[in-house]
Amino acid sequence: MTKTIRNSAVLLAFVTIGCSSTQPVAVAPPPPPIAPPVVDHAAQLSMQGADAVLWQNSSAEAYRLFQQGYELARLKLDANLAKHIEMKDPEPCAVVVDVDETVLDNSPYQVEQVKKHEVFDQDTWKQWTDKASAKACPGALEFLTYVNTAGCEVFYITNRDKREQASTLKNLNHLGFPNSDTKHLLLMEGTSDKTDRRAKVDSTHKIVLFIGDQLRDFDERFKDRKVDSGKGLVDSMNDALMNNFILLPNPMYGTYRDAVQGKGSDTEKQQQMEKWFQENGY
Repeated sequence: MTKTIRNSAVLLAFVTIGCSSTQPVAVAPPPPPIAPPVVDHAAQLSMQGADAVLWQNSSAEAYRLFQQGYELARLKLDANLAKHIEMKDPEPCAVVVDVDETVLDNSPYQVEQVKKHEVFDQDTWKQWTDKASAKACPGALEFLTYVNTAGCEVFYITNRDKREQASTLKNLNHLGFPNSDTKHLLLMEGTSDKTDRRAKVDSTHKIVLFIGDQLRDFDERFKDRKVDSGKGLVDSMNDALMNNFILLPNPMYGTYRDAVQGKGSDTEKQQQMEKWFQENGY
């Protein structure tokens, strides 16, 4: 009995020593942290404008609004010309128009940018204007032909730059727009403010009508949207706008959007857009 107990104690000690001498188990290192997904802010901005581009490019409503705008332009032109003749003003008459989204439809460029999830940039825009393939906005050619037969000159004041002069004239001439020459095409030179260019036309002609897709095509004061998005200025200038300006539809881009998203990077623009919607939802 004593020998058995002694042998058991020895065996237990051996097992205990054997267990205590096993190698430590290797522990796997923690997985590396997962990097946050890269956010393509340009793509987000592009898709935010997709509905506006779709509407401008394909809707019957946009098509009709352009026709309606130019129908109203004819009525205002006739009324203003009648006043001009009644006053026996010897100055030649002129109609001042913007180019993009006023007489030339660039919505195909905007469609292409949305398709690629990209936003406007000067390089792709120049590639588009170099094609000189924009179609006429609905009603534009018919109206400006009427302007020409009524004895008025047409001046095109645009914020396309000097590099686009040849392609713009080629596009306008191909479509048959009157006064499509260097004298009547006033391009941007250093500033998007059209005030001086309008004044240049006004110094030699009686401007009887302005047409554009931005309120700034009539008066640069509309650039300031700090108070009520500029609506108060619209009300205060109602008479001048009613008699002398035709505003055409363009939700794709413009001062209204710049006033919200600013002119920073795509990331900053996206942040400003998100902030606006956060602050203005119900």
